Amino acid sequence: MKLLSLPKFSNIDSNKFFKTLNKRVNDYFKESKIRKTGNWKLYLKTVIIFSMFIVPYFFIIVFDPNQWISLMLIILSSIGMAGVGMNIMHDGNHGSFSNRKWVNKLMGSSIYILAGNAYNWQIQHNVLHHTFTNIHGHDEDLAAGRILRFSKHSKWFPYHKYQHFYSFLLYGLMTINWAITGDFFQTIRYLKRKLSFKKSISPKKQWINLIFTKIIYFTIWIVLPMVFLNLAWWKILIGFFVMHYIAGIILTIVFQLAHVVEKVEMPLPSNLGNMKNSWAIHQLFTTSNFSTNNKILNWFSGGLNFQVEHHLFPKISHIHYKKISKIVKKTALEFNLPYNEYRTTRDAIKSHFNFLKLMGTKPAL
Repeated sequence: MKLLSLPKFSNIDSNKFFKTLNKRVNDYFKESKIRKTGNWKLYLKTVIIFSMFIVPYFFIIVFDPNQWISLMLIILSSIGMAGVGMNIMHDGNHGSFSNRKWVNKLMGSSIYILAGNAYNWQIQHNVLHHTFTNIHGHDEDLAAGRILRFSKHSKWFPYHKYQHFYSFLLYGLMTINWAITGDFFQTIRYLKRKLSFKKSISPKKQWINLIFTKIIYFTIWIVLPMVFLNLAWWKILIGFFVMHYIAGIILTIVFQLAHVVEKVEMPLPSNLGNMKNSWAIHQLFTTSNFSTNNKILNWFSGGLNFQVEHHLFPKISHIHYKKISKIVKKTALEFNLPYNEYRTTRDAIKSHFNFLKLMGTKPAL
């Protein structure tokens, strides 16, 4: 990836914050004699969550239950779908699921059964989002076209005054956008910019991969049900939409509570393209945790509610975030740096929609 036109982070680390933090975290793993990647807890969770996603599908195909039972199964599958994205695909594509590369690649490839594409996701998430977190024009997680305004640096339109009302309705469209159009536009954009993650990819190979996996995906989730189920085609499409919509809402809300809330900052580079802080300190200012004492959320969200820890140590599996969060928080406070967090999910959601309302207010001239 060429960085010539991209923001440059400061080389000055406040009293060597990240060096100190990195040593303390490494010492924790050495003293505990554990790997930074996943363990049996993650592997067991993988089986459970994959089952939540896949088993309802096969139950519907094999037994063809009535439409109300099918709807309940679809809802269960949608929850499993979100779980696969947050726990399995996410760790796999960060290389933190296992210490074996082929296992990480396999788990990361689960994005194909979520309607996504590994190349596009790794560029948008690993490269752009994790490097240029909350920097307008570079972090594509802030880009929502014209319909939503997530940053004060984005252009304001009159209808943004109502975005804190209508945004939730749009959040459910995230994964279905992947499935239908988003991946194709991203591929065009990223290949044109010659962006890559770890190693470059042949445009021909990416297009073949994208088209082939889309054909397989729609065959499994739409064509086969039309062949095997005694249902009208439009009911199958509604079921497909419901599955994506519920999963999309879960995924989007979890992502938004980490970066699009009142406590975080959205700094811009100087006219020379320089950022005020080092990369690690920038992560502290632009990221927030939420509801970290909620055991159910910790398990289901794949540790994405420990977003500060994830951004500082994306190569460490989420199953360790609870433990290392104590080290991160203590070190940040020692160096007089922020450690943003919301005590509950409710507090974080409230802050998110307050922020949307603020961003919807017409800017002063």
